[in-house]
Amino acid sequence: MIADLARELGFHRAAIVPIEPPRRHELYTSWLAAGHAGEMAYLAQPEHVAQRADLRTLLDSARSLIVVALAYDRRDPPLDPDAPIALRGRIARYARGEDYHLVMRDKLVALGNALAAKLGRPVATRPCVDSAPVLEREWAERAGLGFVAKNTMLIAPGLGSYVVLGELLVDVDLPADAAPQKPRCGSCRACLDACPTGAFVDAYLLDARRCISYLTIEHEGVIPRELRAQMGTWVFGCDVCQEVCPFNAGPGDDPDPLLRPRTTEHALPDLIALAHKGANQLRQFVKRTALRRIPREMLLRNVAIALGNTGSRDAIPALAALLREPSPVVRAHAIWALRQLRADDMVASHVDDDPLVIAEMA
Repeated sequence: MIADLARELGFHRAAIVPIEPPRRHELYTSWLAAGHAGEMAYLAQPEHVAQRADLRTLLDSARSLIVVALAYDRRDPPLDPDAPIALRGRIARYARGEDYHLVMRDKLVALGNALAAKLGRPVATRPCVDSAPVLEREWAERAGLGFVAKNTMLIAPGLGSYVVLGELLVDVDLPADAAPQKPRCGSCRACLDACPTGAFVDAYLLDARRCISYLTIEHEGVIPRELRAQMGTWVFGCDVCQEVCPFNAGPGDDPDPLLRPRTTEHALPDLIALAHKGANQLRQFVKRTALRRIPREMLLRNVAIALGNTGSRDAIPALAALLREPSPVVRAHAIWALRQLRADDMVASHVDDDPLVIAEMA
């Protein structure tokens, strides 16, 4: 019944696990203790750590956990061959359409309502998307949706790793799917070796502080200089470790329509156009997408790095415009990018009184 209801709502996978203590909580706390979370201090807050150890802290009457997977579009949209050639950036595939937090939450609420209608009684529920303190990949693995790969992502065979996960706590005793999957990476190291910034300490162990997704989304302020050139043209997130994974070969299942790229610019944005967008234009650009997760300053900082990594002197006028931004963080990264493009004369002529920018110029 749960599988049928989930399919009707567009979920690609659904399974049930009992409410039990997680088995990987100690791995989580040791990962935090090693400093691998970087600036994501909220992950180490006592209430977050405690809630990840006990699902009933989120819903005290919970008796079962429904775990679901929703596929997003793995393909790049086609570019107009007749359009002028642009300097293109890249946005992680999960963030190209409607904000998956909104899509997933609406579907989980609908699943809870459908379950209540089937049972003929009210059902207490708690929908959880990845912002909730749940060790979701463990529960997805234990439910049999897939296995945790060497790049720490969940791979659902047949779907690959281009999926977002969600959970629904319910106060109903449901039959559990006791079919946990074992890792199937074998000797493959494609994801570990392909990471541009060397973010993997080892298989199954990610140091977020070097991850491009972390750097573009979670890390505020100045990005370490030694990592910038390895960030390529990613302006929000990164898919490199997924792109090289054999389980992601092929077109995959049809994604949820809402998770398809909203426009080409939401997948492969024109970096020069993005650099020139004003505050109101950027607000419209990120509206109801995961891109709204970061403020304008961080997005323009990322754009500056991406422009510097294009290797094209066509990016210089856009970087000159970023030198007029009020944010010293944006101006400092624009200085770095201009140096990458050998525009040293423009750097030398720039006048700035902010210590951050002066340090970058030096």
